[in-house]
Amino acid sequence: MSQFNKYLITAALPYANGPLHIGHLAGAYLSSDIYARFLRLQGKEVVFVCGSDEHGAAITIKALKDGTTPKAIVDKYHELFKDTFQKIGISFDIYHRTSDPLHHETSQEFFSTLYDQGVFETRETEQYYDPTAQQFLADRYIQGTCPNCDYTEAYGDQCESCGSTLSPTDLINPISKITGDKPVKKSTTHWYLPLNKDEEWLKEWLEQGVVDGKKTHYPEDWKNHVIGQCKSWIESGLHPRAMTRDLDWGVDVPQQIEGSEGKKLYVWLDAPIGYISATKQWAADNNKNWEDYWKSDDTALVHFIGKDNIVFHCVIFPSILKAHGGYNLPVNVPANQFMNLEGRKISTSKNWAVWVHEYLQDLPGREDALRYCMIKYMPELKDSEFTWKTFQEANNNELVNNIGNFVNRVIVLINKYYQGVMPEYDPWAMIDGPQGEDELTSYEGELIHLFDKLDSVHKSIYQYDFRGGLKHLMELSSLGNQLLQNNAPWKLIKEDEEAVKTVMTLAIQYVAALRVALRPYLPIASDNLSNLLNLPPLTDAGEWTDMMNALAEGEDIIKPGHQIAEAAHLFTRIEDDVITAQVDKLNASILTDEPTPTNAYSPLKEEINFDDFVKLDLRTATVISAEKVKKTSKLLKLELDLGFEKRTVVSGIAKAYDPEKIIGKKVTLLANLAPRKIKGIESQGMILMADGGEDDLCFISPEENTWSDGMTIS
Repeated sequence: MSQFNKYLITAALPYANGPLHIGHLAGAYLSSDIYARFLRLQGKEVVFVCGSDEHGAAITIKALKDGTTPKAIVDKYHELFKDTFQKIGISFDIYHRTSDPLHHETSQEFFSTLYDQGVFETRETEQYYDPTAQQFLADRYIQGTCPNCDYTEAYGDQCESCGSTLSPTDLINPISKITGDKPVKKSTTHWYLPLNKDEEWLKEWLEQGVVDGKKTHYPEDWKNHVIGQCKSWIESGLHPRAMTRDLDWGVDVPQQIEGSEGKKLYVWLDAPIGYISATKQWAADNNKNWEDYWKSDDTALVHFIGKDNIVFHCVIFPSILKAHGGYNLPVNVPANQFMNLEGRKISTSKNWAVWVHEYLQDLPGREDALRYCMIKYMPELKDSEFTWKTFQEANNNELVNNIGNFVNRVIVLINKYYQGVMPEYDPWAMIDGPQGEDELTSYEGELIHLFDKLDSVHKSIYQYDFRGGLKHLMELSSLGNQLLQNNAPWKLIKEDEEAVKTVMTLAIQYVAALRVALRPYLPIASDNLSNLLNLPPLTDAGEWTDMMNALAEGEDIIKPGHQIAEAAHLFTRIEDDVITAQVDKLNASILTDEPTPTNAYSPLKEEINFDDFVKLDLRTATVISAEKVKKTSKLLKLELDLGFEKRTVVSGIAKAYDPEKIIGKKVTLLANLAPRKIKGIESQGMILMADGGEDDLCFISPEENTWSDGMTIS
């Protein structure tokens, strides 16, 4: 990535039909903000764009439900988004919106170019139509049962339970969201993007990072689940996808195209073009050429999204860009997975969420505490969990007791011993280093060690391992605390005042390094540290590079004679009553009759007798192969060895176990369960699992190496 001088960073456009929740922050916005801020600190030229996604059927549905207009809905949430992002410290260079005339113009120009180049296929198809409402139903106007997981409230384009991408005709028992009636099929004409023609080049691009013979990126730098999801889609066969809809809210199909009346651009065509229109607006506002950021080999395009948007950003949008011609394809799409909340999946429809704007109102001044917890538990490679208790512990034990305590001790001692003025010191003095070695260490050697620890933060961020970078940052603070503990300047001052000057000068270098290293993660804390050190706030204009160059040369970041400010607490504790109030608020707000899962057990099932139980034939078996079932998110196909025969079993454990990690695992099989077909595969039995809810599963296994395959468990 270092070969690029410019970076165009995009964060998923939030859909303007409801407020932001913590899952949004953990999914795309904090990771993109860390990356953008860090690149700026390195002196890179960065344009960080986002905006409100304001078209599509879901917005018109909400407008109908609320008795208002789509424009009123998007205006409300656009302003709320802007305010929330600003307060939580997301450093967009521009926050645009897709209802802006410039965006409509840009999207229509894009469509016209594709149309003129003969990219689209015109098709007359039967689509769902609501006779009562007298209109065709866009994907989000249709609801039914998901064919993959049996979720009864899946939409016509996606199941929010299992994450499957759907077409309206895939749904079982579909109904119209407008009237609740069963829709009928009626002929209509639309323009389709022939994705089936892109399979070969997309596969080469994703697997080898090559398109049209040109190296564009390094696939080994991409997350496995991103490449895996895309390959699964492609290997299952891509199909033409409609790029227009019969709607009355959205971007009009250009009028000069025959048959355009009443047609709007498909929201997943117009939404990613929002990145381009936002860049155009930023460039116009800053006297720049927008094409330098979308069409130059010198610029890296990086999309930050959640896993539900992977296919759109790694298959559909790249196909649109390549078909148009002249545009860069992304060098990486570091998609995060989902964050759950207190044992449940976050659900906006059931109001099971921590809304960010409400958090900012309820816990003012604690923006960085939320950022810290979101990053610490960021779902970078697998789904993660937020609880109010872990939030409190992260704040009190790590922000307050680690970083806050270290900074406060250093500032207090320098003010106490030197009236806040950094003293002249002996750079050749030997001190007890923070590593706890038996031998003394040199001051210059400790600056080099500080450089190495900061370099670990650097490497983690470049690898999109933001949790790893935060871990190294916290280790930096821990080392600072250890430095004080090993040398105990409050005792040493009575014996060797010169040694204390060296220790405290080294300690202030750790604090100064934290000021810069904290900037991408906790920007408000970084600004507060600038105040404590009596330094100007960071401008994100190469200060990281300046700091690392100084340390590499053995130079101090803060030099003798510098006056620091009086001590003040960087973070403060969060008490139990604050957490209790938030938990009570969450439990009281959920829109469901189901019991909340916190500290709850599943109810007992209906009583059976002994004769029922002895009908079960439970056998031991060994997993000899495992693979994911295509087009599903939960199913694994397992081959089991019972000793006397082998069986194929389909099990819904893909979210709990990686296939490659369960080879050789002993399991318990219900062997006399009647076979049944699941996704076209005959499943010959059922593996027994313990279920903690929300995909928290574990095998009910015999003790390893004490049972032979096929033995009866009784």
